Amino acid sequence: MEHFHWKLTIRTNLFVLRMLGLWPKDNDKYEFNLYLFYALVVICFFAVFHTLTQAMRITSSLLTELLGLLKIYFFTRNIQIVKQLLTTLDRKSFQPRTVQQKVLIEKDLKLWTQMYFTLSLCGIGALLFWVIFPILDGSYREGQLPFIAWYPFDFEVTPVYQITYIYQILSTSIVAISTINIDTLIAATNLFAGAQFDILCDNLKNLNLGEDDSKYKGKLKICFQHHQQILSFGKSTNKFLNWIVFFEFFTSAVSIGLVMFELTIISPFSSEFYSTISYGGALTVETFTYCWYGNELTLKSSNLAYAIFEAEWTMANGGVKRLITLVNKI
Repeated sequence: MEHFHWKLTIRTNLFVLRMLGLWPKDNDKYEFNLYLFYALVVICFFAVFHTLTQAMRITSSLLTELLGLLKIYFFTRNIQIVKQLLTTLDRKSFQPRTVQQKVLIEKDLKLWTQMYFTLSLCGIGALLFWVIFPILDGSYREGQLPFIAWYPFDFEVTPVYQITYIYQILSTSIVAISTINIDTLIAATNLFAGAQFDILCDNLKNLNLGEDDSKYKGKLKICFQHHQQILSFGKSTNKFLNWIVFFEFFTSAVSIGLVMFELTIISPFSSEFYSTISYGGALTVETFTYCWYGNELTLKSSNLAYAIFEAEWTMANGGVKRLITLVNKI
């Protein structure tokens, strides 16, 4: 069977991360070159400085911006681990062996692709509502920006106001798109781990117990090694996403609470009302993306204990049966 390219599914994701300065090409980590300079400009000038200018007022959007910076920090800090994980997927043991296995994992990969574009659409929609809010309610005539911020200059005069307005749009877009693509890449790593459990379960179900003991034990050993590699893959994944997930749930919970509070003090069915609703919806979808793929991984890993008993194990001799019982306990 031809080689299965796991990274083809996330190629759009990786391309966007590269455009944002978060994915060095052909290198495991950042090096002193032009791309590093580009990444520093994008991250520091747009993401960091924009967030600092909003620190004068605690709002749900400020917390989300801070969460985006934390995600960017932990992602770039562990970029070598992330790239190593994607390289691991090219191992022979991680490849689907049959057409049935390929069809099985492609179904989940297509679902991830749909989720990626849906989440991107939600994020862009919420962002669009926020950036055009001053135009919709006419407050741009009074020099109001999409996000309340402090600048060491008078931004209400022309053309400084227009430049600052565009700066806020670019900065917020960079943080939002970075956050979405980091979230979906984390979801993809959980998806890949779940797909490996699907492959392993299928291999166990189709063990030929009619073969002699030596061949059967050899195939069972390969499955056992595959299981250990999956666990190692999951352990490496946890190294770079533990803190990201912690800050995601903490910040999103507080932000959603602030959004609900803001809805009680703004005019119903106004442009601000709809922009706040769309923002809260994007936060909810983003949070439950982690829940969905984490739960899927847990369910698929739990199927492993029963997969081997779906083979014709009753036809095996006593030694093989004892081996199956021992492996299942492990």
